[in-house]
Amino acid sequence: MFPLLACTMVTTPFADVPIGPFDNLTKPYLLPVLRQVTVGGESSYDRTGGNDDGFSGKYSFLRKEGDTLVIADLKGPGVLLRLQTPTPTDLPLEFTFDGEAEPRIKAPFRDLFLGKTDGFPEPLVSHGVGGFTSYVPIPYARSLKVAYRGPLMNFYQIGYATLPEGTAVESWRPEMTASLEPALRLLKRTGEDISASMAPPSASLRTMRAEGRLQPGGSLRLFEARKGGRIVGLRIGPASAIAGPDRAILLRITFDGMRTPAALCPAGDFFGAAWGDPAIRSLLIGTDGSMSYCYLPMPYARSARIELLSERSSGPAIPIEAEIVVADAPKRPDEGHFYAVWRRENPTTIGEPYTFVRAEGHGHVVGVALQAQGVEPGQTPFFEGDDQATIDGKLSVHGTGSEDYFNGGWYDVPGRWDGRRSLPLSGCMDYRKHLGRSAGYRFMLPDPVVYHRSLHYAIEHAPEKNNIPTDYASVTYLYADRAPEGAGIVPPAAERAVHEPKKVIIAAGWNVPLQAFSLQNATVRKGDRKVGERNVRALSVRAEGRDIFGDHFVQALCDVPADGLYRLTIEAIAGPEVGSVQWTLEEAPVGPKADLYAPTPAVRTVALGTAPMRTGLNPVMLVLTPGQGNSIGLDLVTITLERE
Repeated sequence: MFPLLACTMVTTPFADVPIGPFDNLTKPYLLPVLRQVTVGGESSYDRTGGNDDGFSGKYSFLRKEGDTLVIADLKGPGVLLRLQTPTPTDLPLEFTFDGEAEPRIKAPFRDLFLGKTDGFPEPLVSHGVGGFTSYVPIPYARSLKVAYRGPLMNFYQIGYATLPEGTAVESWRPEMTASLEPALRLLKRTGEDISASMAPPSASLRTMRAEGRLQPGGSLRLFEARKGGRIVGLRIGPASAIAGPDRAILLRITFDGMRTPAALCPAGDFFGAAWGDPAIRSLLIGTDGSMSYCYLPMPYARSARIELLSERSSGPAIPIEAEIVVADAPKRPDEGHFYAVWRRENPTTIGEPYTFVRAEGHGHVVGVALQAQGVEPGQTPFFEGDDQATIDGKLSVHGTGSEDYFNGGWYDVPGRWDGRRSLPLSGCMDYRKHLGRSAGYRFMLPDPVVYHRSLHYAIEHAPEKNNIPTDYASVTYLYADRAPEGAGIVPPAAERAVHEPKKVIIAAGWNVPLQAFSLQNATVRKGDRKVGERNVRALSVRAEGRDIFGDHFVQALCDVPADGLYRLTIEAIAGPEVGSVQWTLEEAPVGPKADLYAPTPAVRTVALGTAPMRTGLNPVMLVLTPGQGNSIGLDLVTITLERE
């Protein structure tokens, strides 16, 4: 069942040396080694518990020194591992080492992330999905001061590791970038087979293949080992078949005779699915073509087993193919076992952040994938929540917002965090405001979250006070000397399944995908208005006369999650400048005209009819004609589609 293909890597030995400032990136095979560093963070988060995490700049510096704002003052020996912001400027950012009189690094803040600054090469610096991120390791022997030379600093996050006292560290110099060349090559191989890079040098590799049919209610063993080694590559397909919104196909991984599995997760979610659809193509985990892959190394001392389980009660068998790349390098005493913890809170607990993972002992988190869905479609304010890492009983890391945590920024803004995009170590798995959904992932290859006694890793689900109930589901990937809370445990299949909302609410004044409007004699704009006691944002259409081919119109593309019969209602501002609106399908009326004329503006909800729609984007044509006031226009606030 398992044909073997062997190849040998001939490089330097797997040395017993401390992990150095650049080794996280240049020696990724060391990922399972339990770290001796202490990690921490600096950020612009609101110290009062509110949501001013950088908007005003009030909390965006530690102190002022003349015309500079000091944003970090770190004591060595240590390494700055991550710098992230959604709001860079062209003003200088300065890095001063070891109490020196002048900064060694001084560059326009934005240029640090664009490959324009000496010592900050792409793809270790990058920008995308609204965020700007640097993973260039910046070591410092005694101290590092980071300062912004400008009047207003907005959002930022800095992650760092303090090394054991007495560790010999040379402070950063631009020439050090040359030693990062292996990391640059690796990061450019996203989606490729990087299993050889995740194996210790001099280890022999073999690729084992398995095929079979996974029956409803059955299991399929893909791999079993009865002597020590490590899995450095895992590929399973077809990706779409092991995913799915029912989350009923489970991946189970067990090492060294553990009573409970190290990983028991919905298979699709393990490989980065978003609500049942494969969504990630990162360096370490994702889907490429028909195959899902994982290149996080998994060492074991004596034995290992990988299985797929089906908890479906009916349906056809799934044809499965798998490839497992194994290195003949058993788990070492200084390494942790690999764990993947799947959790869901539906709804989240009011007043408490959502927990990614709780753990005791010694270990480090290396990745998180989160699917967040609000109770109400049409809005995602829960994604204002900040990440929090309480390490060894101390709040050590506090972020500035959920999309910032995933190296993005500005959700719901076109061209930023508004749709699926994968970068090598982070990205947006999906964003659909009309469904109340947002999802992201981040892998901490450069900056693992290390704990020595305990860890509570969590994220808020509201701008403040965790007061928005939501449906959160996550996978947390980590290495540890003992099982974290929840490892090897999943709820019954019925409690794992994706909730598909029956209602879709599209905020027309924000993000309606406007496909077309009248070809002449019409204008469209977006803006805010106060109507009564309510502040309203609307898509406003104004027209006169006739369009070139007849009545004036505006057509939107509306995304629905499932086939069905949908009832369309709109929320609009009735007033003296608007007229009648009617929903048409293939030029035939779906429902009656609705006259929105009123002498005084008022927000009104109007039903426009019912029609079938297919999964995905559907054109919604709204025809505009004169109303009682003889005006032609529409002030559209929301479009609601509800499946009957």
